[in-house]
Amino acid sequence: MKRFDLSLYLVLDPDLCAGIGMVETTRLAVAGGATMVQLRDKHGGTARLIETGLALKEVLKGTDALLIVNDDVEAAIAIGADGLHIGQDDMGPAAARAMIGPDMILGLSVETEALAAAIDPGIVDYAGIGPVFATPTKTDHKQPIGFNGLAKSVEAAPVPTVAIGGLKSEHVASVFAAGADGLAVVSAICGTPDPKAATIRIAEEIRKAGR
Repeated sequence: MKRFDLSLYLVLDPDLCAGIGMVETTRLAVAGGATMVQLRDKHGGTARLIETGLALKEVLKGTDALLIVNDDVEAAIAIGADGLHIGQDDMGPAAARAMIGPDMILGLSVETEALAAAIDPGIVDYAGIGPVFATPTKTDHKQPIGFNGLAKSVEAAPVPTVAIGGLKSEHVASVFAAGADGLAVVSAICGTPDPKAATIRIAEEIRKAGR
């Protein structure tokens, strides 16, 4: 049984994190309570992903936070990451699972209730559901689903779920009320003046929600 905590899932953005960098942002966010960290760099290339990922692994040593790599199977394997996250436009889950083996965590983005229901829990370990709101960090995102759409997709999904898309500390209660296991945040932590303080604020709201 794979163990992972989706409650406070940080998605790194190289542009938003540019001020202090993705590695230092991660160190501060994990100190503040981030439980999972996704390395997402759409334009960096595999070599840069591996370099950043290995640095992130060093920072995460001795913590409970897990490292997930977005899209790039080769990088995820080379880094020895805890998991891989893929979208609907990337390779299929079965192909990804065949490449990463049985032990790595596999996450899949779903934008609709039908896609959530179609997940094979024998292959995929968790679903990223959204976007809940429109967000400038992902210009190609699908139609926002709101908390109502989130609740329907959470109910349909046969695996644990993390909500994503424009989420901030004030949305925590609504995310958990919709039944999700956590929220993924980008700009709520990346690029803030104090990523640790920003993470602590979200973590406090998660505690208040009884998680």
